Amino acid sequence: MAKKNKNVPHEEQKSAAEYYKLNTKAVDDLVTATKENSPIVPKEELRKYKANKKSIPNWLKVVFIKFWFSGAVCFFFLWGLGYYIHDQLDLLFVNGIALGVVTDLLTNNVLRFIEETPGANSPWMMFPKKRFISFFLNILYAFVILFCEFLLYNEINLAIVTATGATDTVPLGVEPILFGIFYLVIDLIFLGVKQVFVRIVEDAKAKVDQERHK
Repeated sequence: MAKKNKNVPHEEQKSAAEYYKLNTKAVDDLVTATKENSPIVPKEELRKYKANKKSIPNWLKVVFIKFWFSGAVCFFFLWGLGYYIHDQLDLLFVNGIALGVVTDLLTNNVLRFIEETPGANSPWMMFPKKRFISFFLNILYAFVILFCEFLLYNEINLAIVTATGATDTVPLGVEPILFGIFYLVIDLIFLGVKQVFVRIVEDAKAKVDQERHK
C-alpha cells in the first residue's frame, strides 16, 4: 500500500488553514445575520438571480390583485346580498365594511407576500404598516372610495340619461368588472395624492434640516 506523504509543503498547509478559516467565518456570518448587520443588496443585483427574468412586471401584478379583490367583493356582497338586503344604503354599508376588511386582511397581505424586497409595495398601500389601527383605517378608507365610486356612477348615468333622454331605466348598472376598475382608478388617484403630499413634507423637512446645519 502506498504511504501517505507526511511531508506536506508549508505553503499548502497555510492555504488549507486559510481556506478553512474563510469557510468557518462565512458560516458564522450566515448564522448571526440580521437586518441590522446585513449589507444592503441593490435591486439590480437581486434581479440577476431571479429564475425567470421575463416575469410579469410588479406593477401589473399589483394592479390586477387590487382590481380582482375589489371586483370579488362586489360579486359576493353587492350581488350576493342584494337579494336579502333591499335597502341600498344598508347594502353599501355592508359592502364598505367588506372592502375594508378584505383590503386589510387579504389584498395588502398578498402585496406584502409578492414584493421583491421588504417594503417594495408599500407605495401601493394607503396604510402599509401592519398595525391594529390599520384595520379600522382601511375600512374608513374603503368607505371614502365607495362614496366616490357611488358619485361616479351617478354622474355617468346622469350624463347618459341627459344624452339619450331615457329616464325610465338605469343605463349603467353595477357589476364586478366595471366596479373593480372604478375602485382601482379611484384608489390609485388617492395613492398618487398621498405620494405627492409625502414628497412635499419630506422636502420641507430636508430644507429645515439644511437651514439648521448652516
